[in-house]
Amino acid sequence: MSLVGARERRVRTGGIELCVAELGDAGRPTVVLVHGYPDSKEVWSEVAARLAGRFHVVLYDVRGHGGSTAPLPLRGGFTLEKLTDDFLAVIDAVSPGKPVHLVGHDWGSVQSWEFVTVARTEGRIASFTSMSGPSLDHFGHWIRRRTRRPTPRRIGQLLGQGAKSWYVYLLHTPVLPELAWRGPLGKRWPGILQRLEKVPAGDYPTASLPSDAAHGAWLYRDNVRSRLGHPREDAYAHAPVQLITPLGDAFLSERLYDELERWAPGSVRRTLPAKHWIPRTRPDQLASWISEFVTANEEGEDGSPAPAPVASGKYADRFAGQLVLVTGAGSGIGRATALAFAAAGARVVAVDRDAGAAARTAERCLPTGSPAAWAETADVGDEQAMEKLAARVAAEYGVVDVLVNNAGIGLSGSFLDTTPDDWRKVLDVNLWGVIHGCRLFGKQMAERGQGGHIVNIASAAAYQPSKALPAYSTSKAAVLMLSECLRAELAGRDIGVSAICPGFVNTNITSTARFTGVDAAEEKRRQKRSARLYGLRNYPPEKVADAILRAVVRDEAVVPVTPEARGARLLQRFAPGALRAIARVEPRL
Repeated sequence: MSLVGARERRVRTGGIELCVAELGDAGRPTVVLVHGYPDSKEVWSEVAARLAGRFHVVLYDVRGHGGSTAPLPLRGGFTLEKLTDDFLAVIDAVSPGKPVHLVGHDWGSVQSWEFVTVARTEGRIASFTSMSGPSLDHFGHWIRRRTRRPTPRRIGQLLGQGAKSWYVYLLHTPVLPELAWRGPLGKRWPGILQRLEKVPAGDYPTASLPSDAAHGAWLYRDNVRSRLGHPREDAYAHAPVQLITPLGDAFLSERLYDELERWAPGSVRRTLPAKHWIPRTRPDQLASWISEFVTANEEGEDGSPAPAPVASGKYADRFAGQLVLVTGAGSGIGRATALAFAAAGARVVAVDRDAGAAARTAERCLPTGSPAAWAETADVGDEQAMEKLAARVAAEYGVVDVLVNNAGIGLSGSFLDTTPDDWRKVLDVNLWGVIHGCRLFGKQMAERGQGGHIVNIASAAAYQPSKALPAYSTSKAAVLMLSECLRAELAGRDIGVSAICPGFVNTNITSTARFTGVDAAEEKRRQKRSARLYGLRNYPPEKVADAILRAVVRDEAVVPVTPEARGARLLQRFAPGALRAIARVEPRL
């Protein structure tokens, strides 16, 4: 997406002209997006388009890039001091007298750390969101601490980051980088980004890439060695900081930010399961986090900044702002899962066929830390109802980041006592409900091209045969295999798929499960007996919810949850005959 509708202006500073683009209402809070290497301002086009409805968005080409002119001579023309001059000239032009909210990626973040830590910009920056680019001063101190007091762990961190920084060494070689970028590398770079970084094809990068990359080599040559060797001692942030760290970054280690609290106390930290070029691959998530942080740090009527909302869950930095949809969220594992994601800062859509139960779950999500929660009513086994749900969710809340297909029903009884109608009811919910969810919401994830995760709740019954649960076990075995197949298909689209296999969990599925081949009185007695036994076992659904969040974070394929589920999984692999023998035992109900 190009910067459609952008207003361009030229800003003169230090003998060069900067190309500046503006989107949105100039009367709203100003957000300045600073690009990295070897990019131009167009790297932000997707994020900028999403922010423009709420903010005054400003982008500019760093000197020597895109539509901005290059300094002459190039050597010495890209120092952090001169880049700070450029930044001040831009914000004086677009937001005179009013602080701006700064966002930087890659080298844009590196120079933005300079902006937010030098005295001459104090009072001009309202907040700073950093991604994939540390302060060179902080980096220099990080290296010093590890070389002066080496331990095996610290040496490993140095070696790890040293390996990731291979490109920095190459950029310091004379002439070679320029020849490569103006030659074969410049031509192949778009394909490299698509193949290795999963950057969608389109009008990025722009035609100026070869000259941008050649000029940009001086960003490293003019600054890296001098700052790492002599880092500033006063590099403290004078504005609130939000750090967004892509976990799959091939160029920067998470460990670089271990001492961030020293330089930016109270900073908000987020992580994202993505690679380096997140402005292109995760624009929805970035726009959401930037919007949240900017809004939190806009001055109130009393002149004091509003506190930034911080999720309190175990995985708060991982799910903050993400959209999570949970089916069967009215009770049991579904409700516990919805609340766990809410505590981790996610926006939650609680789906259940019981409208009241769904509403109660959504209401409970808000006090736990969720910025927003909604209740939706749908029968997951109804194809048309699920199609309407998927369309409504996408239109009103956005594309789901995490889908949890949890809705299910229980059925017990021998195969010969199980009628075709019994089979249809179980398969409609337990299997077709999962199929509908994966097909509809999974397709939206794939078309968006920003990854995601699908969680399907199977059961230990999926791999543990039982003469008492033929229909239920069959439906869950199908869910397990569907998950394995889907995981293979969607891996190339950066969409993870996990099958969760709990054993005996204390939920109300036991009190509502149906028993075939018996009269109503006997069915009621067995339901009470099952509920009592599960209650004595008392494995809480909250533990399953924690396993679900962990599975998403770690991208786990198959997750047995309870001890008996893990034991049955081991028997299935190494002693299947023992499982078959256990299956012949008559359950005492």
